[in-house]
Amino acid sequence: MTAVSRPAEQAGLRVGMPLTKAHALLPDILTMPADPAADAAALARLSLWVLQHYAPIVAPDPPDGLVIDTTGADHLHGGEERMLTGLVNRLAASGIAARAAVADSWGAAHAVARFLADPVRVVPPGAASEAVSPLPLQGLRIPPETVTGLHVLGFAGIGDVLAVPRAPLVLRFGALLGRRLDQLQGIVSEPVDPLRDPELVTVRKVFGEPIGAPETIARYTAALVQDLCLALEKRGLGARRLDLVFHRVDASLQAIRVGTARAVREEKRLVRLLCDRIETIDPGFGIEIMDLTATLAEPLVLQQAVSSLVEEERADLAGLVDVIANRIGARRLYRIAPVESDVPERSVQRIAPLSPDSGATWQGDWPRPARLLARPEPVEVVALLPDHPPAFFTWRGIRRRVKRADGPERIFGEWWKRDAELAAVRDYFQVEDEAGERFWLFRSGDEAEAANGAGRWFLHGIFA
Repeated sequence: MTAVSRPAEQAGLRVGMPLTKAHALLPDILTMPADPAADAAALARLSLWVLQHYAPIVAPDPPDGLVIDTTGADHLHGGEERMLTGLVNRLAASGIAARAAVADSWGAAHAVARFLADPVRVVPPGAASEAVSPLPLQGLRIPPETVTGLHVLGFAGIGDVLAVPRAPLVLRFGALLGRRLDQLQGIVSEPVDPLRDPELVTVRKVFGEPIGAPETIARYTAALVQDLCLALEKRGLGARRLDLVFHRVDASLQAIRVGTARAVREEKRLVRLLCDRIETIDPGFGIEIMDLTATLAEPLVLQQAVSSLVEEERADLAGLVDVIANRIGARRLYRIAPVESDVPERSVQRIAPLSPDSGATWQGDWPRPARLLARPEPVEVVALLPDHPPAFFTWRGIRRRVKRADGPERIFGEWWKRDAELAAVRDYFQVEDEAGERFWLFRSGDEAEAANGAGRWFLHGIFA
């Protein structure tokens, strides 16, 4: 058996177990012939998808894994943990069960992802050895016969091997064991051979002598952008995402990833986006190769500019959006658009900054607050029931006296979505305190029917 599902593994089946023994343990087990070639092709396709959406340096880690260098790209997805969580969730939505981990080295991330992550784990810098110590020896990526030999000698986990002198182990089991231990601890670098699809538009510069000065890197970056734009123009494409990969003389890689809100083939804008990130690159002892790839490209049709005498010229915010998005992350830059829903928190959605205006507006005659809280916060209220506004309310430890109020505005739940929405009733009030601040409060439930709620009060928004 070359692979087993998680339920089968929980039932006692293991990779490498004879099929006859597996049938003896589980007579009704479903088996399929192994197809290593198809598995490798699927892993390559998955690697390409991750390359286009998550990180500039991705490589298959056969037979069932990927190695991803997230340096320089995780900030675009809200940090390492959010990036891993988003990746695992998107794979799960496609029917692929995955576990992911981030660590200082490929070896440590490999072991943690397979034996510790549930489903994600971020190992703090410098804590790789401590994290992998309790893990089984299979996490070292060594042959099964080496694992068996270590078990015979009494080694149960990776920590047991790390705690003993290296020389006797290498003498008995070969240099691979010592190299894996050094790679796991980050003592020896383990270069990643990044995946590159021949269909992607790529340009390369190989240097006779290594370079390292920022101004030299910037100059050759501009030259690569010029060559890339010419290649994109021949195909009628514009770049949406660029990866600039630096091959250092020590065989390690550094990378810069930038994205654009729209397909772009403008050299000046692309050079600026890339050069703004050069400060994040550590050239080490020198850079010998630079690769620039349009990881994501779209058809681009140039349009003739309209004369200012005919139509008023509109400011193009695409350049500003690109600069900000590449500094703080594209997901943190958005604008709000209306959604057809009476429930306030469901009546808005985040869309891309440059998305076309749909023309939709919020319906209703009642004004809405400029700031809507992510979740309604409970408040203590003194009010006459059933329909009177609050006389006092206490929010975040501050007692406020209500000077003016307007309401109630009754909002019902979306009963057609689920049965619980049938009893979701809210009475909203606009209130103003003695300091002139205006708030949006609501009382949950209908006091006439106890089943619809207990009359608790919440603050949901703040008016400008």
